[in-house]
Amino acid sequence: MGKRITIDPITRIEGHLRIDCEVDGGKVVNAWSSGQMWRGIEIILQGRDPRDAPTFTQRFCGVCTTVHALASCRAVENALHLEIPLNAQYIRNLIIAAHAVHDHIVHFYILSALDWVDITSALKADVKKAASLGDSLSNWPRNNYRELQAVQEKLAAFVNSGQLGPFANGYWGHPAMKLPPEVNLLAAAHYLQALEYQRKANMIVSILGSKTPHVANLVVGGVSSPINLDSSSALNMERLYYIKTLIDEVGDFVKNVYLVDVCAVGALYADWTQYGAGVTNYLSVPDMPMDTKGQAFNMPGGYIQNADLETFQPITDFNSEYFRFGVKESIKHSWYEGDWARHPFDETTQPKYTGFQENGKYSWVKSPTFYDKPAQVGPLANVLCMYAAGHAPTKKYVEAALATVSSIAGAKVGPEALHSTIGRHAARAIRCAVLYEELNKQWTALMENIAKGDVKTYSRYSFPAGEIRGFGFHEAPRGTLSHWVVINSGKIKNYQAVVPSTWNAGPRNQADALGPYEASLIGNPIADPERPLEAVRTIHSFDPCLACAIHLVDAKGKSIVQVRAL
Repeated sequence: MGKRITIDPITRIEGHLRIDCEVDGGKVVNAWSSGQMWRGIEIILQGRDPRDAPTFTQRFCGVCTTVHALASCRAVENALHLEIPLNAQYIRNLIIAAHAVHDHIVHFYILSALDWVDITSALKADVKKAASLGDSLSNWPRNNYRELQAVQEKLAAFVNSGQLGPFANGYWGHPAMKLPPEVNLLAAAHYLQALEYQRKANMIVSILGSKTPHVANLVVGGVSSPINLDSSSALNMERLYYIKTLIDEVGDFVKNVYLVDVCAVGALYADWTQYGAGVTNYLSVPDMPMDTKGQAFNMPGGYIQNADLETFQPITDFNSEYFRFGVKESIKHSWYEGDWARHPFDETTQPKYTGFQENGKYSWVKSPTFYDKPAQVGPLANVLCMYAAGHAPTKKYVEAALATVSSIAGAKVGPEALHSTIGRHAARAIRCAVLYEELNKQWTALMENIAKGDVKTYSRYSFPAGEIRGFGFHEAPRGTLSHWVVINSGKIKNYQAVVPSTWNAGPRNQADALGPYEASLIGNPIADPERPLEAVRTIHSFDPCLACAIHLVDAKGKSIVQVRAL
């Protein structure tokens, strides 16, 4: 009989996630994904003013704050059939693009790179060779001997002190780690540099959103940011040009460091293109609206079935009936009262905890489906859908990334390699580069619209008597996010959020089909059940948002070892 592994909690994510695996013959043969935290904000919102929803829903999470404010605004605006001023659209677009760039940089370097990079190995690197390798990969000026030597000395000081700080308790020396010391040193240097550049991206969010996290300017009807080019207390030319400076600085890091590093890691771990595909129905939604009605977008979205790009069906606007009628959530295996699969408008949220039941209820996460099938969401889904839609910037960066990987690997690598654990990382870097270009486009659009004399940022409205319903979606850093609201005479009657990590981390659905996390683990190698790095790699590739011990049990449920994980 196979060995049972329980990793609880998965660390270097937001929230509380438990993963159970059965391992037989060195591979995962079964898996369960269990969300271990419940907050109940949907219940808190009932009976409140819909204009309060963006403030409350930002508190779903301490990371994904901006995205919930936006989806919440869009849901209420959809119920009101409200048009949003162009300036407000552009400002919102700048905020969410900058937030996503910040988020993607943080995910690769801070949350997941240490699954692939052996920091202790960097101490053995030849600094001159590392600098030469860096120069061969990109023209990033900070791949120089002096800076890399300083990083190596800093790492050595950590080790000699016995206090490894953020690098403590990693899987150092694990047999699945195989980057050369010079690559590990470059990655360690870029890890530290990433801390600087993610901050620059987040500064764009704080300038436009008044603060971050929990931005203060996204409101139903637009944004509360006045535009007055002559006022120091409003959005003026000084702030706008400083934002452009930050965009350019972050863009250099994204193109010359992040994208290159992911390609290098992907090429050197080419075997990981064979693992982690899981659910290959891909769902994404269009974003970066360029009109007042939400009918024209700079970044397309849609649905792909069974990894076949030819099946791509676009989602075209904020009122899309194709999207509206396709979403359901199941609670057959979730800790809520009942056993149903319902549309979000018709859902209830009645918690009922039973304990972990392997064949029953085992998670606080619900199980979304799109036309009754599980779907993977996230940067991979987004990139594949944009690629299938012929989106020029996406095609450019996909082809450039695959060419770089092929060159480093010494063999041609095609788009099919993206359906994998390492492919999700590649897609996130590609999307980050696309978003950098989008930041420039949105900044230019805002400047040109202001130059026409348009300074409007808000549309007035009122709530009618009786019931209205609305849904709002956003292609967030972790994938398709949608909020669903039922309003009765100006008060919230029902509120549901179907978030990216619900799509991906959900347990088995009404038909007992595995959720994306669960399906992606099947077939993953596990070299050492007491150090299940490979399972963590695949789960981290989704960028879970659901805090540091890993708990392992054998097939009889007996604890065999406990280890701390970074």
